Amino acid sequence: FHLTIVLLNIWTHKELVSCVGWTTADELYSCSEDHQILRWNLLTSETSLVVKLQEDLFPIDLHWFPKTVGGKKQAQAEIFVLTSTDGKFHLASKMGRIEKSVEAHKGAVLAGRWNYDGTALITAGEDGQIKIWSKSGMLRSTLAQQGSPVYSVAWGPDSDRILYTSGRLLIIKPLQPSAKLLQWKAHDGIILKVDWNSVNDLILSSGEDCKYKVWDSYGRLLYTSSSHDYPVTSVSWSPDGEVFAVGSFNTLRLCDKTGWSYVLEKPNTGSVFSLAWSADGTQLAGACGNGHVIFAHVVEQRWEWRSFEITLTKRRTMQVRNVVNDAGDVLEFRDRVIKASLAHGHLVVTTSLQCYVYSATNWNTPLIFDLKEGTVSLIVQAEKHFLLVDGTGVYVFSYEGRLISTPRFPGMRTDILNAQSVSLSNDTIAIRDKSDEKVIFLFDALTGKALGDGKPLTHKMEVMEIALDQCGPSSDRKIAVIDKNRDLYLTAVHRLYREHNICKIVSYSECCLSLFCPIGTMDTQFTVWHYPSAVFTDKDLLPKTLYMKDASEFSRAPHILNYVGTQVTVRRCDGSLVYSSVSPYPALLHEYSASSRWEDALRLCRFAKDQSLWACLAGMAMANRELTTAEVAYAAIGEVDKVQYINSIKDLPSKESSVAHMLLFSGHVQEAEATLLQAGLVYQTIQVHINLYNWDRALELAVKHKTHVDTVLAYRLKFLQDFSKKETNKRFMQYADGVEVDWEKIQAKVEMELVKEREKAATTSVRSSLASRR
Repeated sequence: FHLTIVLLNIWTHKELVSCVGWTTADELYSCSEDHQILRWNLLTSETSLVVKLQEDLFPIDLHWFPKTVGGKKQAQAEIFVLTSTDGKFHLASKMGRIEKSVEAHKGAVLAGRWNYDGTALITAGEDGQIKIWSKSGMLRSTLAQQGSPVYSVAWGPDSDRILYTSGRLLIIKPLQPSAKLLQWKAHDGIILKVDWNSVNDLILSSGEDCKYKVWDSYGRLLYTSSSHDYPVTSVSWSPDGEVFAVGSFNTLRLCDKTGWSYVLEKPNTGSVFSLAWSADGTQLAGACGNGHVIFAHVVEQRWEWRSFEITLTKRRTMQVRNVVNDAGDVLEFRDRVIKASLAHGHLVVTTSLQCYVYSATNWNTPLIFDLKEGTVSLIVQAEKHFLLVDGTGVYVFSYEGRLISTPRFPGMRTDILNAQSVSLSNDTIAIRDKSDEKVIFLFDALTGKALGDGKPLTHKMEVMEIALDQCGPSSDRKIAVIDKNRDLYLTAVHRLYREHNICKIVSYSECCLSLFCPIGTMDTQFTVWHYPSAVFTDKDLLPKTLYMKDASEFSRAPHILNYVGTQVTVRRCDGSLVYSSVSPYPALLHEYSASSRWEDALRLCRFAKDQSLWACLAGMAMANRELTTAEVAYAAIGEVDKVQYINSIKDLPSKESSVAHMLLFSGHVQEAEATLLQAGLVYQTIQVHINLYNWDRALELAVKHKTHVDTVLAYRLKFLQDFSKKETNKRFMQYADGVEVDWEKIQAKVEMELVKEREKAATTSVRSSLASRR
């Protein structure tokens, strides 16, 4: 990122500029102590006087009424709130006419902010009071009262909490009277400005201690800056929450959401008292102490994929460079670029009016289509299609520009969706619900309809990040979930059984799910899970599929940016990029597994001589019920007991028994039971529970089906004799009185059951071969 600074000298204020606010992406209003409100047009570079305020009105803060709520345009006229030093706030029209003035505080009204849906206005005063007003200016409640001035206030993402300053403290107060407030010491000096982003849920604060800090919504410190030369007078999040701006005396800084600085500018502006981003996040305006309004355009943004590097050189121009042969192209756009994404061989660019889709094989002829709503806030790409999020909804397009689907769910708020809460694969869309962060909605990417029975996936804790895997068949699609504790979980998208089987992979990690497997940093280790799905077939395999190496080169709190091919890109806490490579063999193994090339997979493992690769192959083969390959792979990693069990499965007479025992191998007892009962193999079901010492269930099945009660009692008696114990189970004591145990009869019955199963399997085989001949 880089900032292009513009100072429009056509007309400036004669006194300090106290506040600024955007009406559109190219029009800004500014207020000053010279009592003037000016309109700045960036398309024509013209400045005009909107209104000259009365001499005793000194403005402090300005905030425009929100234009859209939940994707719908507001019917209310364009108005803004203007707070002033005389204890009033004023509701003013776009023409500058003051529609209403309200006596609000004793002393200056230091801040005034509309909530996200425009239903309420909050004001903070020099008198230490915080008040909530209706949109027509009627007092609803006094939320807080304290002894020191409240210099800044911000709404929470759902407009149900308020963040405000109290000297050196930050306080989060819920609107519900009974809810507990959260407060903490945030700075060593008076806090001057706060901002709370609705997309990433992070908090910014700055103060007279000359520092700015980043916090999460629980009050945990994520970043603190070094001391500046002067107090930090303003901070502001960009709408998408990816970057933020910081203003101080003759200083303007653009920072990443994790805190480190992209760019530092030193314009001659005096103190920057207020900062405001345009709705599309491409432009920044600042209210300066010397009467200027400073404008900054965000350029030099960079995207990388394989050998391609793309840079936004100007607001309407991109430069493409292939680092392999140094070939270059220049891409020109009619309007300024708002968002872009480069992945899967395609570059997707959205401007204020259109979407451009480029193929990496041809940069000359993009596919172009018009956008309904100009401001696209998020682009997510998959191999076959991509997803756009704007103020009105979520849209999935093919790379040919065809609209595929528009997934929706009740209460969906597109304005707060980000890359952590939305994920896309070739067949599935996953969206985390903001109203209940434990819930993830799953949709078919091709139809936009909810998957399965329509019930969402519900985790036991709040979900912070989701990611769908990008390889394999749709029936085997997995989703990774990182929750509030930073624990990583994995589950199948399609419910094979009654409920989602959510398996924990690792505790407390910084993770990124990529093309084949998740990667992460744990403590001082960099870890790659080559086959995390092993947790569904054999949990003991999972630790053996890991690749681990020392992560000290990534420094403290690294962030994994992406994982393409064999290269991992990691952003260190100071903003520098570190590249690390991983083995290409697991990716090859996944390809062989997906195309059932098991002989090639075995050859690869023998060539690589890597235990983690053999463990991956064992898990893949069992998942695909390829027992011969699984036997070889388990033998290679020394799992003798599992080799023996696989051999016993291969000797089973019927297909149903084999399937049931493979389910047992993976720990799915109920599913194995259902498979056997459906095939009419009652004795085999009872024997499974006897082998697992599930005595009550074995007896229950025997009684229910009126068969092999004596078999269950015989095995139970033998079990008790082996451990020198007496029977204490009342049900077994009840049935033992009336049933005689005769081991010879039992053995004969068991033999008969096995003969029946073989005959049934043979008959089924003959029928299927005859059907195939026909």
